[in-house]
Amino acid sequence: MTAVPDTEASAVAASNARRVALIVAIAFFMQLLDSTIISTSLPQMGESFGVPAVAMSIGITAYMLTMAVFVPLSGWLADRFGARNIFLLAIVLFTLASLACGFSQSLTQFVAARVVQGLGSALMTPVGRILVLRNASKSELLNATALITWPALFAPVVGPVLGGFITTYLSWHWNFFINIPLGLVGLALVARFIPGDRAADPKPLDWPGFFLTSLGLALLLYGLERIAHPEDGALPAVLLVAAGIVIGWLAVRHLRRAPHPLLDLSAFKVQTFAISTLAAGTIFRVAINATPFLLPLLFQVGFGLSPVDAGLMILAYFLGNLGMKTVTTPTLRRFGFRTVMVVNGLIASASIMACAAISPETPQALVVMLMLIAGLTRSMQFTALNTLAFADIDAAQRSSAATLSSMLQQMSMLFGVAVAAAILNLSQIVRHRPALDLVDFRIAFLIIGAIGLVAALRFLVLPPGAGAEVSGHTSRT
Repeated sequence: MTAVPDTEASAVAASNARRVALIVAIAFFMQLLDSTIISTSLPQMGESFGVPAVAMSIGITAYMLTMAVFVPLSGWLADRFGARNIFLLAIVLFTLASLACGFSQSLTQFVAARVVQGLGSALMTPVGRILVLRNASKSELLNATALITWPALFAPVVGPVLGGFITTYLSWHWNFFINIPLGLVGLALVARFIPGDRAADPKPLDWPGFFLTSLGLALLLYGLERIAHPEDGALPAVLLVAAGIVIGWLAVRHLRRAPHPLLDLSAFKVQTFAISTLAAGTIFRVAINATPFLLPLLFQVGFGLSPVDAGLMILAYFLGNLGMKTVTTPTLRRFGFRTVMVVNGLIASASIMACAAISPETPQALVVMLMLIAGLTRSMQFTALNTLAFADIDAAQRSSAATLSSMLQQMSMLFGVAVAAAILNLSQIVRHRPALDLVDFRIAFLIIGAIGLVAALRFLVLPPGAGAEVSGHTSRT
């Protein structure tokens, strides 16, 4: 006689998990839209502030470095003050900073506002994941992760187009003001529907761990960002990356010995988390993060297309990202994480390498089809990686695992762009060419695709039933 109540309770829990994931996804969309929309208006902002357009890059750098400094602290804050409270604070900071960005009258004011915005962003991503993990059972984790993954796929589609439209027909200020209604809606939904929680026995703050982790991550990310933009030569970027690695090693050494470490590294002892987040997962993310950087350059520099025509080609790539969302869950349930991540990873990598074979003479329909396949497989791999990472993480490890995952994803995103930029630059130098041409892009796509192939084969180390409790897959013998 208890079947009906149990079923109703399960349905209510599933509905709550989806609601929490959707609310977190709205906040993520606001955050990611902001990061993709700003690049379209930098020249107009520079003109407004009376500085060269290139000087506006300091706003992006300040935002990125602030994120790097405060991301390691997010898990501890969520445990100490409650994930819901910190998530509300993150949305408030991000929304108010967006308002300040829009009202900025000088570059100094703008950079100060971007620092506060970066702080809000640093807290938002890992704490949002913590909320989803705490409110979703393992059987609901796949659907919940798919919901919070869509902003990363959708925001790059609408961001540049929307930013260009707003900058052209309104003004650059509205690229920031657009965050205000999104932030207010997010605040109302979080306050109304997400339950509060707090760790029963919060740990003291590990100040040395915070200092070492934040400094190491900031140096590493700034160095990787400089590799992609080597205006001052390669040496400063290499020194920054080297310093980041050394301090990162000191941070890991400290975290493994501290009685109350800022980050619990025991999550890396969980095979599914280690593979999908640190080992093969990070390598594969390098490949799929390099591709959106290379494609616009290929179409504009290699093919000679206008920005509008290149944008239409990229649109097919990102529509493929969105199109896969409806079939991701049933595919993982039918075949399991290991099979999907190996086979889909190989197809995704092959589609990246196939970009080396296209040229301006390639039929447009064929190019669009390739973009769709690349986007579809990228989406599947993204969702599978993000879900498997937390499949076997226990409650005590969630905060640290979410923080570590956010740190490594941020690093792989910049590393993907840095590797792609370095390959293009090296190819041009070795070939003694004054500018990039189609051959350089072909070399880059082949190398990036090969990196993806290696990573995809690494998923073979997973057992056939890896993450089965999350995917619902039943191994057949």
